[in-house]
Amino acid sequence: MAWYHRDSDVQKSNSDAYKREFKPGEKAEWPGIYHCINCGDEIAIAGGHTLPAQNHYQHANQKPIIWRLAVYAQQKK
Repeated sequence: MAWYHRDSDVQKSNSDAYKREFKPGEKAEWPGIYHCINCGDEIAIAGGHTLPAQNHYQHANQKPIIWRLAVYAQQKK
């Protein structure tokens, strides 16, 4: 689970982006922290980069690796 120190650094969102599930090796649509819903592992990744598969440890419970956006990293343009 992602941690944070100051409430002012994060903002709650109900966007459907947080409901989308990604398979290993798929492109991460948004920059931020992605969470594996079956083991709790997390990774930080730039938007457009490929979500990990090979370097993610294998689940002891044999459940599949499924990544979901946990924290969106908003960049000002």
